[in-house]
Amino acid sequence: MKTNSHITLRVWGDFACFTRPEMKVERVSYPVMTPSAARGILEAIFWEPQMFYLIEAIRVVKKGRWFSFRRNEVIKVISLDSARTWMREPDKVTPIQAGGGADDGTQRNMLALQDVEYLITAEVRTTPLANRPEDTLAKYLGEIERRARQGKCFHRPGLGMREFAADFEWVDGDPDAALTRRAAELCQCPEQFNEDLGLMLYDVFDPRERSAGFRWLRAEEISDSESQIPNPLRGRPRASRRTAEPVRWTGKLIKPQPAFFHARIEKSKLDCHPDRVQILTPTTGGH
Repeated sequence: MKTNSHITLRVWGDFACFTRPEMKVERVSYPVMTPSAARGILEAIFWEPQMFYLIEAIRVVKKGRWFSFRRNEVIKVISLDSARTWMREPDKVTPIQAGGGADDGTQRNMLALQDVEYLITAEVRTTPLANRPEDTLAKYLGEIERRARQGKCFHRPGLGMREFAADFEWVDGDPDAALTRRAAELCQCPEQFNEDLGLMLYDVFDPRERSAGFRWLRAEEISDSESQIPNPLRGRPRASRRTAEPVRWTGKLIKPQPAFFHARIEKSKLDCHPDRVQILTPTTGGH
């Protein structure tokens, strides 16, 4: 669907896990997809710094069923120092071993979902970085539709986790009508799912701050920035030029910060547009 700046995609998969952050060790999924997972799927299909997604609603076609299993995970993290050492002297780096009783691995339980399907409706907006004549909203809407219809993506989207691959397709028409049509195909009631889910993770980035955009400068823009450094500084060591270094990026650098909202599913629809729900963050308490 493409009405003004709104799009709808149908996504489905065999397995899904939308991890609850309060579970410190074992992975436990939310019962439905979170807005951050929906945004990740859309950005896997198409994203540029000149635009961003606001998740309008998530419609539950197939809620799925719970299942649990145990898998091998690593308990160590690769540090930046280890990565630099590997680049210089690979022989001095010991790789992380997982599985088969390795010291760096451990077995952990996961409570996940099986056989799920959703309709994701999102609003597409441009950022202040869309300052070129060709950076129009119509251009990005057309590119998203073209890629979704052809099944193209920058990397395979996942249902909460990279290993749980998601299939997707473009949806024409009204999303409520698409939900009814799909429910009829599955011989189920389109308004069968109503549940108050309580506090749910909205995103790890404040959606309102993402409107500023962020991108690395192009080569010609960096050259222009370097040309503005005073000549006496160009021949000095880099340490003495630190205050006059050229800018490498533009926009707003956003630090990760969890944001939550009260999730309520009515008639199989989770309304999660940031203009209609209260988003709570640790610092602001809500807005």
